[in-house]
Amino acid sequence: MERKSTSFQALQRLGGAGRLPVLSLLLWLSLLPAQASELLQLRFDEPSSDWERESLPIGNGALGATVQGGVERDRLQFNEKTLWTGGPGAGEAYDYGVPEPSYTDRLAEVRQQLREEGALDPERVVKQLGRAARHYGNYQSFGALVFDHRGLDGAVSGYRRLLDLEQGEASVRFEHQGVQYRRDYFVSYPDQMVVVRLSADQPGKIAFDLALEVPDNRSVARRVQDDQMRVVGALKDNGLRYATRLDVQVEGGESSASENGHQLEVREADAVTVRLTAATDYRLAYPDYRGDSPEPQVDTRMKRAANLDFQQLRERHRQDYQHLFQRVSLDIGQEASGKSTPALLSDYSDSNRPEEDRLLESLYFQFGRYLLISSSRAGSLPANLQGVWNNSRTPPWNADYHANINLQMNYWPAEITNLAETTGPLFDFVDALVAPGRQSAQKFFGARGWTLFLNTNVWGFTGVIDWPTAFWQPEANAWLAQHYYEHYLFNRDRKFLAERAYPLMLETAHFWLDALVEDPQTGKLIVTPSYSPEHGDFTEAAAMSQQLVYDLLRNTRNAARELGEDKVARQIHEALQALDPGLRIGSWGQLQEWREDRDDPESDHRHVSHLFALHPGRQISLEQPELLSAARTSLEARGDGGTGWAQAWKINLWARLKDGERAHKLLSDQLRDSTLPNLWDTHPPFQIDGNFGATAGMAEMLLQSHGDAIHLLPALPSAWSEGSVSGLRARGDFTLNMKWKDGRLVWFEVVSGEPAEIALVSTLFESDFTQEVSGEDIVKVEGRNSRRRVSMQGDKVYRFQSALTAAD
Repeated sequence: MERKSTSFQALQRLGGAGRLPVLSLLLWLSLLPAQASELLQLRFDEPSSDWERESLPIGNGALGATVQGGVERDRLQFNEKTLWTGGPGAGEAYDYGVPEPSYTDRLAEVRQQLREEGALDPERVVKQLGRAARHYGNYQSFGALVFDHRGLDGAVSGYRRLLDLEQGEASVRFEHQGVQYRRDYFVSYPDQMVVVRLSADQPGKIAFDLALEVPDNRSVARRVQDDQMRVVGALKDNGLRYATRLDVQVEGGESSASENGHQLEVREADAVTVRLTAATDYRLAYPDYRGDSPEPQVDTRMKRAANLDFQQLRERHRQDYQHLFQRVSLDIGQEASGKSTPALLSDYSDSNRPEEDRLLESLYFQFGRYLLISSSRAGSLPANLQGVWNNSRTPPWNADYHANINLQMNYWPAEITNLAETTGPLFDFVDALVAPGRQSAQKFFGARGWTLFLNTNVWGFTGVIDWPTAFWQPEANAWLAQHYYEHYLFNRDRKFLAERAYPLMLETAHFWLDALVEDPQTGKLIVTPSYSPEHGDFTEAAAMSQQLVYDLLRNTRNAARELGEDKVARQIHEALQALDPGLRIGSWGQLQEWREDRDDPESDHRHVSHLFALHPGRQISLEQPELLSAARTSLEARGDGGTGWAQAWKINLWARLKDGERAHKLLSDQLRDSTLPNLWDTHPPFQIDGNFGATAGMAEMLLQSHGDAIHLLPALPSAWSEGSVSGLRARGDFTLNMKWKDGRLVWFEVVSGEPAEIALVSTLFESDFTQEVSGEDIVKVEGRNSRRRVSMQGDKVYRFQSALTAAD
């Protein structure tokens, strides 16, 4: 899913053809803040003493590692995303969460009870519909490289441990007894390996013992040679085979196997490059999830990179990483600071200068993009609850995939912040859930199509668990299907729509066409049983359930129309017309969470599930002031507290309500209350979705395209009164660059990937403005006041500038 165009690429092409004035290119480049290294670096002034709070994450989607930076002992813990316990092979009891015999009779009983009683306690429902998950499994730590350095006892000075987001690399630097030491770390996507470089400014100063430790829940066969180490085996739980190999390249010294044959010994080296790769025999394919032997995989990777030195490996990594990361630049007034990242965080909105607060915010925005690139690349599994990083055999919530918001939130920034390629693993994963999900659809509902409930693993788990308030949300299939259609809306890739998105969406719609029930009182189609995530009782037709199904049916109908599937479009349209939309205004002006007016105005529950229609849904629009007001009332009542991911969702919701000040307050609260010193989001504990949700929310404050127009600076807070952004994406295959001052746009540029008509909304249009397209005057701009329409050609730069600031 390579991006077809970015505005910078379009500018380059047009400039190369001699049609773009140099001035326009220079103005575009002026968007870039002083992207000096320190503006895009996480910095610690001491080694990590806490994996969760202080380690620096590096990754390439499949492989992840965490940099601790110890001086004498440096532990580089690493992961490979397919290393999971549980699933097939763990025992015959693994059944993908699907009951045998069918639960359709049980479902009918619960529906009847709800019809008669109106609401049911979750404890009661789980006894009828829940099941204990067997051999569900956990995401595993693969192991750790442990460097025991010689000759570094005693004090060091000038210690710095950095994560450079611009380069996608971490480093450690310090001085000891007059020698400058440096260690560099990155995970290469092109070469599928972790790379570590150890060097000093004086010869012969690098000496260490290197061990490769693995947890004891697996068999281990270790082989150590003078410049190589490999560990192979299988998990005891399920027999999943694994292999890891490291090679060392020593410059000016020597490497040998230790006498006990368990580690490598490096002595008197000028520099050393360590390469590590890992794999398992996992394969994303139902029902057995097994593939090729992992040992040939790691050997092949090492062989392909055998003739590449450290600088070549680094250059290949940087070119690949920066091709994604450098698409978006953000300047909100940040300036360099002498403070470490933990100090910036602890002093945030207190003793920081305003420019230092902006530095932390912009760093947090780009850190979210960095984490997505580092934890979700083609060929890997999607980012899980911890991305790709985990140091435990029993991580919180199994480090799995929760589909009642968490997995979805991981991908909220993908499209708008110009990282569409990172969605590939999500689509591969969901596609692979369809086969087991068909069994769930049949065994629970007797329905066509596919579904899953609340959580899933890498083993195709699509059934239920037995946690009363977190086991039932069959609408999760609709929420996942939304991402397919959003990918099409942003990129206008008809091949993707026809071959991947529409088939998945249609099969999901088939499930709901069978699973919806007609309400005998209203004649409307409703979801039953229905549960508003982790809150209240089971009911019929809770708001979120209805809104999710509405979103699915509307998107599937529109996709069918786009593809000329008129009969299907009519069928789904009829169901959509009969569907209860899940939008009601209650007695105290709130958007109701349930069909009955049950909302408690004193509740500050972290979930705001009934606001799905506002975000990430598109059901509530600017043309519906009563519903917008009701959504605001609900959001006000719930307050600004909550877990990290809950605060991140509220950033997006307030942005959709065009309230930049409140959105910024939520961002500030999240930084103060739900962010660890290494900028990982915390639930607590560490849970990565809040990072992604906040990055998406910051982008929504600057650009929105979910309605019938593109809104520029729709929720700009006063704290960001002057700034610029480049490379944000809008639905319709548009890329935008903007510069503003005193809270108003100075100029902006738009590039369309194909000929299209675009509606733009900006205060810039409320006074005199100039426009040009690739150096020529635009023939016609229609509209009035803040809203204008422009017919655009593909891959041309359309520039609009305020006449009041033309000299800016």
